[in-house]
Amino acid sequence: MSLTDLASVLWRSRELLEMLLFKLEEEQLLLASNRSRWLSHATREVEVVLDQIRQTEVIRAAYAQDVAVELGLGAEASLGELADAAPPPWSDLLHQHRKAFLMLTSEISALADVNRDLLTAGQRAARETMLAFAETVETYGPQGQTVTGGVRRSSLVDEAI
Repeated sequence: MSLTDLASVLWRSRELLEMLLFKLEEEQLLLASNRSRWLSHATREVEVVLDQIRQTEVIRAAYAQDVAVELGLGAEASLGELADAAPPPWSDLLHQHRKAFLMLTSEISALADVNRDLLTAGQRAARETMLAFAETVETYGPQGQTVTGGVRRSSLVDEAI
């Protein structure tokens, strides 16, 4: 019975990871198109999915621990170890779940990195715009810290470009 429960919660975890991937992709589309109006909503949706993943992870850990004990493994056995010790067809199913989790985790990590870069670039552009209106410049001090101050020199803009 524990293997059935574990498989059920693993399916739920996969669904949540796929939903997280989707929400991160939505967030990326907003960031890439410089449409920040809905960014806070998209970020909130990502946080909701992350909270659901945390809750599901607690349940998954409990079921995995029960299954590990049933299979004669240590209580902290990994999904791969559970899959190796489980009888067919459970073994195949657990290996498929493990493979899917590795793939989804890799995709989520890559997408989160791109989103972080887009957020940083957007923040930098907004900061530079604000400094331009304030007519000050931002440079680096002797110890490498960021220093704001000084007066912006007038510059020429070629309007033909």
